Amino acid sequence: MSETTDTTVLRTAVQVDGEPAGYLTAGRPDAPPVLMLHGTYWSRVWLPVLGHLVDAGLRPLAVDLPGLGRSGGRLTPETATVPALADWVTRFASAMNLSGPIALAGHDIGGAIAQHLLAHNMLDVSRLALVNSVLYDSWPAPHVAQFRDSDTGEGVLAARRQAIARVLSGVATESLIADYADPWTDERVCRSWTALASAADHRYTLDLVPALRRSTVPKLLIWGEDDLHEKVAYAERFAAEMPHTTLLRIPNADHIATENAPDRIGRALADFFTT
Repeated sequence: MSETTDTTVLRTAVQVDGEPAGYLTAGRPDAPPVLMLHGTYWSRVWLPVLGHLVDAGLRPLAVDLPGLGRSGGRLTPETATVPALADWVTRFASAMNLSGPIALAGHDIGGAIAQHLLAHNMLDVSRLALVNSVLYDSWPAPHVAQFRDSDTGEGVLAARRQAIARVLSGVATESLIADYADPWTDERVCRSWTALASAADHRYTLDLVPALRRSTVPKLLIWGEDDLHEKVAYAERFAAEMPHTTLLRIPNADHIATENAPDRIGRALADFFTT
């Protein structure tokens, strides 16, 4: 199944574990792929920068994790852990016939999944970009943690709308907030999201630190400086401790920095992944 979201970006799906895994893509099918992972939001966070990757001759694949965004299925606290989701991403990559070195990008908890994939050599990662990612013990944020003991979707849509309005910072409009919040109008997605909240545990990133310190894979951190929870101080520490890491700070941008500075971030990602 597929639908055209604008003149260049296609939203389509592939079967993973018997359920549709939705993803955004653009560019030539034979172009080098860039696998892009979201966290507590969905693939929509990557939409503003996809065009820049296509212009650089790349093929972005911004996938929705199972039970979230436009993907089918439903997460449980057991299947929503970072290791379990990293396993799922490898099955998505297999379903997409991705082989050889893969450029990888992660936002929020998607960054934790990306770090796990790299640290455990689950994919052949050529370059890693993290945008306002969870690092070390920076997570879960309070507005996520409050749902950790919930097994229902009650209150999730309202809470997500409130969080979206805040992190979109100066670019928030009612239509943009509604666009970002739309998946949570589905009770199944709300319940998957509470499972993601329940599974949030910063041990999953702290445990990766030794392997990341040994990694020689080039890494780019892109950070909205106004993020209240994934603070830029974490990115500064990571850039200082991890080899082959560069930090790009984005002023006047919050957690979804791709909406505040799409051109700057898009160009930075394109340059990084084609160097």
